[in-house]
Amino acid sequence: MLIQTLKTLFQRDLTRLRKEIDLYKNEAVIWQIEKGIANSAGNLCLHLVGNLNTYLGAELGNTGYIRQRELEFSSKDVPKTELLRKIDDTLIVVNTVLDHLTSHQLEAEYPQLVFEEKTSTAYFLVHLTTHLSYHLGQINYHRRLLDV
Repeated sequence: MLIQTLKTLFQRDLTRLRKEIDLYKNEAVIWQIEKGIANSAGNLCLHLVGNLNTYLGAELGNTGYIRQRELEFSSKDVPKTELLRKIDDTLIVVNTVLDHLTSHQLEAEYPQLVFEEKTSTAYFLVHLTTHLSYHLGQINYHRRLLDV
């Protein structure tokens, strides 16, 4: 049941992420930072894609994805169409990994130490959904404040 819940949440929020990025009328604003906003919507999008492809794709799905985290925050002016493609590709990876995840794997320790303490895979996957939701909210506010 948890796997289906995770699939539903990732589907919902990655679809919302795609919609938020697509709603920008001025593509240049996706990369804009001002008024104390630390990260652009484009960089947050790259960060979310990198995060999910690392922790779900590479770690649990053995996709071979190699994260370049520093580029998630330093890249600029990636075309909107490329961001949308990356989101679509990430959703495929997430669904594929979750479709092959077993209850035993969920209960097992997550293979990588990410926090100060070890966690179960289930706990870490729930964390990834909240991380996605947190940054999605930031992107929504970024768009509504700056893309006017």
